[in-house]
Amino acid sequence: MEAVRTVSSAPVYTIGELAREFDITTRAIRYYEDQGLLEPIRDGQKRMYRRRDRARLKLILRGKRLGMTLSEIRETFVLYDQAHGHQRQLRYYLGVLEEKREQLKQQRRDIEDALTELEQSYVRCRELLDEQERGDTG
Repeated sequence: MEAVRTVSSAPVYTIGELAREFDITTRAIRYYEDQGLLEPIRDGQKRMYRRRDRARLKLILRGKRLGMTLSEIRETFVLYDQAHGHQRQLRYYLGVLEEKREQLKQQRRDIEDALTELEQSYVRCRELLDEQERGDTG
């Protein structure tokens, strides 16, 4: 993706560019901004998003795919921002990340178990249907 222009030699993106890149609506991006998750530079009515906003948007969308609420995503951003250089906050943030990681690992195990059960049910249904079809023709 090519930035529209630069501010202090850092690339900036328009709302339309980000919407196209991430295949979401501009309304969704404005909503994330209203929720305090993105902080574009304003140039009159225009919004110009920095590299940081682009990275955050990517994390927001990934978090949503993983089942995180916007509140959890916001908390993660706040903790990350506060943690830079502060040992206590970094330890706390590591704890939050570890908890999220364990939740995701458990979800992955649950999904694998569900898929295994589904596959077994599928196979059994297929066998029963094959038996019935053979019985109907014989």
